Amino acid sequence: MNTPNKLTLGRMIATPIFMATMLIDFPYHYAVSLVLFALASLTDMIDGKMARKYNLVTDFGKFLDPLADKMLTTSAYLGFMFLYSAKTGSYGWQMTTIVFIVLFREFMVSSLRLVTAKAGLVVAANIWGKLKTVSQMVGLVVALFAYTLISDFGLSQIEGVCDIIIMVLFWISAVLCVISGLIYLNECKGYINTSK
Repeated sequence: MNTPNKLTLGRMIATPIFMATMLIDFPYHYAVSLVLFALASLTDMIDGKMARKYNLVTDFGKFLDPLADKMLTTSAYLGFMFLYSAKTGSYGWQMTTIVFIVLFREFMVSSLRLVTAKAGLVVAANIWGKLKTVSQMVGLVVALFAYTLISDFGLSQIEGVCDIIIMVLFWISAVLCVISGLIYLNECKGYINTSK
């Protein structure tokens, strides 16, 4: 197994550890989860650049890399859904809707990947899929940083403003999820045979 694929596997292994640090209440747990998430997100950038630069792109990596991204970002979204479910106002339903959009898109794209893989085609992420992933990781890093300040360092006075910023960033990611998902569906429609 080459180094880019090892980094991808490392991101997958880091995901449950990250989620545990986000949800289990201990001193500075948001700060720890922020560092883990940021490091795991960096491996996504490093493994892709390394694979292209040193000609280490493999079908296994093309398949595994987006899966690792989905695992990491989805776990973070689920953590924030848990966090926002306790809040008053519209935050609970907004976060639930965003998570639904993200999961719907990811299940659809993963299913399409299986269909195209069966036909012998491994479809790498397009520019819209990459924009979606970058927007998710940026939004989640901002959100984790905000809650590090709010919860770990007691800056509760900024919570209202931070929640608005977080929701805007998360909705931008949700819109990109829809756009990238529809583009992916259009690219793969020739491999969908409803008669079988």
